[in-house]
Amino acid sequence: MQGRPKAELVLTDAEHEQLTALTLRRKTAQALALRARIVLACAEGIDNKVVTSRQRVTPQTVSKWRARFVEDRLDGLLDAPRPGAPRTIDDSRVDAVIAKTLESVPAGATHWSTRTMAREAGVSQTAVSCFWRAFGLRSRP
Repeated sequence: MQGRPKAELVLTDAEHEQLTALTLRRKTAQALALRARIVLACAEGIDNKVVTSRQRVTPQTVSKWRARFVEDRLDGLLDAPRPGAPRTIDDSRVDAVIAKTLESVPAGATHWSTRTMAREAGVSQTAVSCFWRAFGLRSRP
């Protein structure tokens, strides 16, 4: 008995090379490397069930990445936008907060606190805390 029909997955030489590089490069995000391994296995004609067991993922995961690759090629392996409210602080403001944190100190103090940086940058204290955490910075007690 056959499962649901699946779209044929054929790679160009360039795509095969890029996917292989993603699986071998140390700095590739693990999720992206896994997606590349799934697509490479599917392109070899390996059955989804076999790919599922070899990669230790669910059948839905294999189907998802196969379908996204067939539809959007390499771009389909990237993370899709997440649901929720859109960002209200753009990258340039985040960059400015990080640069100011690293390159200056407030008047009359030895370091920035989240409160003083928030006042200076015109963003919330929570936002400053999130930026600092994302960039491996912390406020000092």
